Amino acid sequence: MRQFSNTGPIPLGIFILLTLALGVVFSPVDIGFADSEAPASKQAVYVISVSGEVDPGMAAFIDRAVQDISKDPDGIVVANIDTFGGRVDSALEIVDTFLKIPENQSIAFVEKKAISAGALIALSCGELVMIPATTIGDCAPITYSQEGPEMLGEKFQSPIRAKFRALAKRNGYPVKLAEAMVSLDKEIYEVVIDGKKILMDASDYADLTDEEKQKITLKKTVVEKGELLTMHAEEAVELGFSKMTADSIADMLGQMGIENYEVIHIEQSWSESMVRFIGRIAPILMMIGLAALYMEMKAPGFGVPGIIGIICLAIVFLNQYMVGLADYTELLVIGFGIVLMGIEVFVLPGFGIAGFAGIVFLAVGLILSLQGFVLPDPSVPWQLDILINNVIEVVGALIASFLVGLFFLRYVLPQFSFARQGPFLAADLKSAHADSSETRKVSVGDKGIAMTLLRPSGKMKINGDIIDVVTENEFMEKGTLVVVSAIKGNRIIVSNVSGVSGVSGDQQT
Repeated sequence: MRQFSNTGPIPLGIFILLTLALGVVFSPVDIGFADSEAPASKQAVYVISVSGEVDPGMAAFIDRAVQDISKDPDGIVVANIDTFGGRVDSALEIVDTFLKIPENQSIAFVEKKAISAGALIALSCGELVMIPATTIGDCAPITYSQEGPEMLGEKFQSPIRAKFRALAKRNGYPVKLAEAMVSLDKEIYEVVIDGKKILMDASDYADLTDEEKQKITLKKTVVEKGELLTMHAEEAVELGFSKMTADSIADMLGQMGIENYEVIHIEQSWSESMVRFIGRIAPILMMIGLAALYMEMKAPGFGVPGIIGIICLAIVFLNQYMVGLADYTELLVIGFGIVLMGIEVFVLPGFGIAGFAGIVFLAVGLILSLQGFVLPDPSVPWQLDILINNVIEVVGALIASFLVGLFFLRYVLPQFSFARQGPFLAADLKSAHADSSETRKVSVGDKGIAMTLLRPSGKMKINGDIIDVVTENEFMEKGTLVVVSAIKGNRIIVSNVSGVSGVSGDQQT
């Protein structure tokens, strides 16, 4: 065994002391003596893109992004907004998500436009910054009919206006002007009383006393009645919404005095992008899936149409599950509908109660998978509107699938037999004939003797061979001299040589 002594190169005790000393020199933070000259860590600035249509896919993406950012409690969140709006329920989900961030750490940066639901999202952040010439506002709830977009009434405007009012109070924005983004009947004035600028609507102005009105030195209409407030960047600064105008996020951070920072862009994953895309084509997938299932019900067995139908409907359901709108309840309802349709196909003949019930369960499951509620809440009026739109969407897909299925069954599928050309399909039987060994032994005009009664078929002896023959609707006795009058396929037709027919059928017993 090796021994350590003072005469060795490095005694064990000295080696340990040297190791500790090097640790103190090169790792001062670990030991507790931090270098006062060490550079400060950079401020993290997280940029989340809020672009395109506001839909459940966007709400799911922003929720995931904010959850990831919450791991850094000191990070600044910038919502990079460019949208014309979208679904109210999705916008409110996004608002609730941004409200989880401390107001001094969230900034709405309007890159191009923040219209309708985009304005609601922008006001949920603690501060608002806009690029020059960008716009924000016009958040009246609308629906689409055959005549085009129509503004919804007070029942819909009131809860949205209340949300704008709450966000404006939270972040110090002008409450009256925030409400004017939602309702057309808001007429807003800017008045100067005793040297102070005050914003008030028409009802507030009407409530002023004559003495108070005499103190007004300036009255200016900011929003006229019948118009929705929509502001460009400079107006947003002037009216107290936007903190500043900036050419870029870097310019904005510079004006805010944030210098040592690192910009981190939170991008959608490929799966989140796919979810948003599938959400847009969900009605088409539903139509294809239902049409395929209808064709499967009309065809025997189970084949390609059934597989296509199940795959399309499964894609729609999984997409809604990923954005948080569908759950196990919808899966059970859709699955039960498919089972009933399977019973109709494999067990019960025709189309009856099981098939109809299967379609109803399937439709109900698809409708529920498109929304985050079962029955609309009366206090949330747009839920009824969403339910009606979903019912129209699913019923429309059912009707379209029925028509598409009929078209394919009538005009498309019958053509599949000609899809692969070959001699076996191109040839016909026009010139075909079936020869037998007997027909090759005789010719028209050959004569012979009837060996049996011909009534009308029997046998005759010709050229030394006995063959099967048939007469043309006449009976002949055995021993009658006959002649071959025709050969048709494998039939040899004979007649009486003398032209006198044999015993008639009426004489036979």
